[in-house]
Amino acid sequence: MSTELKVETTTDRPKQQGEKVQANWVPTILIGVGVLYLGVVLLIPALNVFVQAFHKGVGPFFQNLTEPDFLHAVKLTLLLALIAVPINTIFGLCAAWAIARNQFPGKTFVLSLIDLPFSISPVVAGLMIVLLYGRNGWFGGWLQAHDINIVFAFPGMLLATAFVSMPFVAREVIPVLEEVGTDQEEAAKTLGANDWQIFWRVTVPNIRWGLLYGIILTNARAMGEFGAVSVVSGNIAGTTQSLPLFVEESYKQYQTEAAYSASVLLALLAVITLAIKEVIERRTQIKTKVM
Repeated sequence: MSTELKVETTTDRPKQQGEKVQANWVPTILIGVGVLYLGVVLLIPALNVFVQAFHKGVGPFFQNLTEPDFLHAVKLTLLLALIAVPINTIFGLCAAWAIARNQFPGKTFVLSLIDLPFSISPVVAGLMIVLLYGRNGWFGGWLQAHDINIVFAFPGMLLATAFVSMPFVAREVIPVLEEVGTDQEEAAKTLGANDWQIFWRVTVPNIRWGLLYGIILTNARAMGEFGAVSVVSGNIAGTTQSLPLFVEESYKQYQTEAAYSASVLLALLAVITLAIKEVIERRTQIKTKVM
């Protein structure tokens, strides 16, 4: 009996070692495939943008950044973000509070509506705005009679930007509110705090990292939006041309250096967004461990 047990153990040992060696190769292969895919799809194209922007030196790069059309595109992009981000922040907070703190008929439908910009094509979103506010749209006649321009003007670009960047704050704050619960808010109410004091002194500190994360994502999407804005803007240089539209138009007009220079700014915006995102995620993880 002991001899049989010894034979079985000896037979099984090489098999287990072989399985372990084979299992160690699997993560390495998967990591290699992932790195290769990211390099081909993301890293190499991103590095090429910087190479093309600076291949003639730093002087031409900064010269492209002083062109009037470029400066107007930057100004218009910043203005779109400065208006759309606060609007979506207020909407996101209100929507998150209503959804996380209340049970009502149609709650799932409301969540689906908030998620609509995630699923719908930005080009379709721009077309929706044109069909509503264009010259032949539902409200086009009334707007034209009152000399109000929505499509091919700044208001249409703002509507498109607000639409595509709408869900981020709400979607980041809702899970945080649900995780925090209502215990602290109820305790503050018991101690005599009014709703406004509870919101600023209890709720906002608890959701601040999720809120800031949502604002950063909203800003990044607002400043980088192309599809919806291109449909409703008309892409008129110096008038209705945002920074992403400037990149596309410059490249089509064979002004590749200007296009790459503007692309570098958008890429730097993405890098800054990722850096802030990483900091916020670490702060959130530390707070979760402490709690």
